Amino acid sequence: MASVLLSTEVGLAAEVFVATALLHQEQPERTEFTIKEIVNRAAQEGIAGEFRSGLNVHVSQHCVANRPPNPAKHRMLFATGKHTRRLLLPGDEVHPERTGRIFPDAGEIPESYLPLLEWAKKRYQEGRTGARAHSSIDGPQQPSAPKQSSETPERWLEGLLEMEGLGQEYWKGIDPDEFVRKLREGWE
Repeated sequence: MASVLLSTEVGLAAEVFVATALLHQEQPERTEFTIKEIVNRAAQEGIAGEFRSGLNVHVSQHCVANRPPNPAKHRMLFATGKHTRRLLLPGDEVHPERTGRIFPDAGEIPESYLPLLEWAKKRYQEGRTGARAHSSIDGPQQPSAPKQSSETPERWLEGLLEMEGLGQEYWKGIDPDEFVRKLREGWE
């Protein structure tokens, strides 16, 4: 017989994850949600039995993978804007000091949310985002983000590092100082 989790045992990070995953599942056409929408969805769900004041800071900071940890290191959410969030996906930029979990442990959430947790893990593995996701009801498939282990944080600003040396063939044999001097001729 499965044990029933008491609502007071649900951590704030798990509550944030459940609320955000529910929003994604309920509104698959959307790719992001405001902090207020996530907080309100968590309050509506009432997993912890009452509204807890730390919920807002968990959505704003503690669970956000692309923000410096302060102090929590969870990687559950991704900040798409100043006030918008979504669940983390492979290929998302992750702050190098963020090494925490992407998903709550199954024992941290009430049993009724276990199918939601499995749905979110599958979504992550497939590199899916709301409206771009592919399933029989979601519409056309878009290229998914590269897969990455959920245990290894992505290198910080990896895309910029990959650009090193890009276009060097165009500048081969040209002295940079001379090039700049020529550009500046007649500026006065």
